[in-house]
Amino acid sequence: MTQPPVAPRRPVVRSHHGDDVVDDYEWLRDIEDPEVLAHLEAENEHTADRTVHLADLRQTIFDEIKARTQETDLSVPVRHGAWWYYTRTVEGQQYGIRARCPIADPADWTPPVLDAGTTIPDEEVLLDSNVEAEGHEFFSLGAFSLSDDDRYLAWSVDVTGDERYTIRVKDLHTGEVLPDEIVGAAAGATWSAGATHLFYSTVDDAWRPHQVWRHRLGDTGDDTLVHEEPDERYFTGVGRTQSEKYLVIGSSSKITSEARLLPADDPEGEFRVVMPRRDGVEYSVEHAVVGDADVLLVLHNDGAADFELVSVPMALALAGELTRAAQGTVVVGADPSLRLEDVDVFARHLFVSYRRAAMTRIGVLAITDEGFGPLREVEFAEELFSCGVGGNAEWDQPLVRIGFGSFVTPSTVYDLDPDTFETVLLKQATVLGDYDPADYVQHRTWATAPDGTQVPVSVVARADTPRDGTAPGLLYGYGAYEISIDPAMSAMRLSLLDRGFVFAVAHVRGGGEMGRAWYDDGKLGHKRNTFTDFVAAARHLVDEGWTAADRLVAEGGSAGGLLMGAVANLAPEAFCGILANVPFVDALTTILDPSLPLTVIEWDEWGNPLADPEVYAYMKSYTPYENIRATAYPSILAVTSLHDTRVHVVEPTKWVARLRETATGSAPVLLKTEMHAGHGGVSGRYASWHERAFELAWIIDTAGAA
Repeated sequence: MTQPPVAPRRPVVRSHHGDDVVDDYEWLRDIEDPEVLAHLEAENEHTADRTVHLADLRQTIFDEIKARTQETDLSVPVRHGAWWYYTRTVEGQQYGIRARCPIADPADWTPPVLDAGTTIPDEEVLLDSNVEAEGHEFFSLGAFSLSDDDRYLAWSVDVTGDERYTIRVKDLHTGEVLPDEIVGAAAGATWSAGATHLFYSTVDDAWRPHQVWRHRLGDTGDDTLVHEEPDERYFTGVGRTQSEKYLVIGSSSKITSEARLLPADDPEGEFRVVMPRRDGVEYSVEHAVVGDADVLLVLHNDGAADFELVSVPMALALAGELTRAAQGTVVVGADPSLRLEDVDVFARHLFVSYRRAAMTRIGVLAITDEGFGPLREVEFAEELFSCGVGGNAEWDQPLVRIGFGSFVTPSTVYDLDPDTFETVLLKQATVLGDYDPADYVQHRTWATAPDGTQVPVSVVARADTPRDGTAPGLLYGYGAYEISIDPAMSAMRLSLLDRGFVFAVAHVRGGGEMGRAWYDDGKLGHKRNTFTDFVAAARHLVDEGWTAADRLVAEGGSAGGLLMGAVANLAPEAFCGILANVPFVDALTTILDPSLPLTVIEWDEWGNPLADPEVYAYMKSYTPYENIRATAYPSILAVTSLHDTRVHVVEPTKWVARLRETATGSAPVLLKTEMHAGHGGVSGRYASWHERAFELAWIIDTAGAA
């Protein structure tokens, strides 16, 4: 075995609020420095050496993933205009191919059943990402935006992983790629009605989408700036209502939002503010038609912690006369048992997505000439599941596309009749081989946090897995930004479950599973609850006999990587291993520097330690890098990316260096850096399968289950 690389100690002093902190490894931040790159390569070589014994297991797991996957496949076609649009995948190719075929009968809304293995009549290939990716180590498709008449396609690509995209336009009638090209944009692109103009966002030096631009199709001159967001706490972007009638510019911080409207057929007009921003008030808007009147639906939290949906006359909004959501008529009222999250509006029905009892739900309201009917909930039979509305492009479609899945049921697509609630199964993701959902069980259990809070924990395992503490386990967590980790079946996870693993998700505070209060109790001055909830979940799994501490691995990424670093310091004895993906482990250093990408925006989530000594002291008390101590840590694998703009590669690199310097035990601490990737890791499905096979092999070996 090679010895781990030793990063030279080059101390610099960070001074804030009278506190001087010596940081020996901050010099590793400069990824243009050949010495830094050499150190990262040396870490990769060391990790490869320490895991060489897992090569056969990695290949076996990759082969298992591949064998379970329908490699040549088609998505369920989505109707837009006169065409059915879909994505096909082909065995041996890394990326999807986007195509369309004509609608044979405009009166028939049933999507065609397409055979992935045969030629589809009159198919038009719109974009082959495999061709787009040629010659690049990394490829990400951002926008894929069709004009209303289906003639023009605007798409964007990122070939480095830094989330700066190039937008191009194709004339689908001629197949010609137009000379219009926009470099350095954010991912999205939105057409005006009539396809005369294209709207897009650009990012500043901190990778913050801060400007919205208008491009006239065919123009070679400078584009027009239509909105600039000067407040560094806010992102801005542009889209259209589901009816396609209005353009919407949204600006939002972590706690406040503001929307601007413009009729989509007047692209050179002036966007009007719907409701002026007020600190702490979040809202989003959609367009509906009641009778013959245009109304604006406003989903807001003004005096409604878990949000409320109101309707206001469109004329009031366009005139700039809406100052508070209370001026609207309540459509779905505030309810502490429901966390309203989103709305989808169609000509005759309104769909509301919400959470109840830590689970996603779908509610439907009829739209009549008189207004909105009562909310009716779509019911699903399984104990744990996730559901949502998606894949709907037409305003007046009679059936609405919804999705469903669970830890044991593969992703499933239905068409729902919103009047009768009858469903038509369109597609269920194929898991090849002998997969049978009945061989697995999913369960919700509740851990007790130190303050007495009941923390939901979702568990899935084979039905024959023993409950005597002998099973290896993997506990996943995130716990930030009100993001929820919902049930989903994973063909990759079967490589763990079929080896006797128990897989669990700790729905810790800081996430959104239990409503806004659940999020608030895991952010700012309550952030420690996220970490203690996760440790409580780990110990609860042991107490219930699902696994044992010496066979339990913890996993989390990004802000969940901060969670991994924090629990490693807080309760290293509770785990045998920790897998931290792109981990935010040097949070205090990052949040103290407003020149770094996204820092100012993050102050609403973590607090501003630069201005507030109490926030500084609180963050310093839990930030993983600051709190490494002389104790025996579990085995640790940190995975990061050189071009990550959200969590800089320096954070896990410093963390690993200090852990090796300080920890007293003999458990290995490894760092693996993807040299051609960003925050989301490697691109391409086979590359991502190999990457996950590497991680799963390490998990299996660390838990002693190989």
